[in-house]
Amino acid sequence: MTAKAPGQASRQHPPEHPVAVHRMRILTVNTHKGFTAFNRRFILPELREAVRSTGADLVFLQEVLGEHDRHAERHHNWPAMSQYEFLADSMWSDFAYGRNAVYPDGHHGNALLSKYPILHYRNLDVSITGPERRGLLHCVLQVPGHEEVHAICVHLSLLESHRQQQLGLLRQLLDSLADDAPVIIAGDFNDWQLRGNTTLTRARDLHEAFEHHNGSLARTYPARFPLLRLDRVYLRNATSHAPTILGNKPWTHLSDHLPLTVEVHL
Repeated sequence: MTAKAPGQASRQHPPEHPVAVHRMRILTVNTHKGFTAFNRRFILPELREAVRSTGADLVFLQEVLGEHDRHAERHHNWPAMSQYEFLADSMWSDFAYGRNAVYPDGHHGNALLSKYPILHYRNLDVSITGPERRGLLHCVLQVPGHEEVHAICVHLSLLESHRQQQLGLLRQLLDSLADDAPVIIAGDFNDWQLRGNTTLTRARDLHEAFEHHNGSLARTYPARFPLLRLDRVYLRNATSHAPTILGNKPWTHLSDHLPLTVEVHL
């Protein structure tokens, strides 16, 4: 499976000997399907401008709509393309989408926007039981100076027992990757009890950026009065720098989660 998708911007030919990349800026954000908290207002165009302003090289998206027929009929500024393509615009040349939840009007899932070529990707179904559908979007990136870089976009279950099983599957995925390959894992872990963080930090050579620098995970939910530490950035074979919670306007009005940015050194 390749990351080339209908409507994707044309990829420019890279230079014959590209300069090695040792730093990249990543952003993770739960888009709440392009609506403000409680679905009061459709704000995807505003979200796109805010995401662009970060200058991120990689953008990890959760709860992004692939399509939704009813919303498209009700909102005059609904994009003619998928939300992840709309957000990518002309700034991120490659993108990948993992469809998780499917319903009569459409579907949503996780997505990755990348300024580097996505060599291939797969969406691993980690749904356990019941109607809640979850996936791990695993992308392999071609970053100059590195054989391969792995990016995994995560959105885990609301149930603790399901999350623990899903984290077990994530650890199996990590064990299958090359020992020396850089790995970036980001997204909404829904781990409000923090037990999942304990599970993950037992994994070899894995650290969470905010905990590593600040001594605690980032408070990201709810966006206007953040109390819960739900969103994370984990790294392996890479170092984290300048982890930042985007906790000011417009971000507090663009989703029910606050986004996180981290500078990753490879």
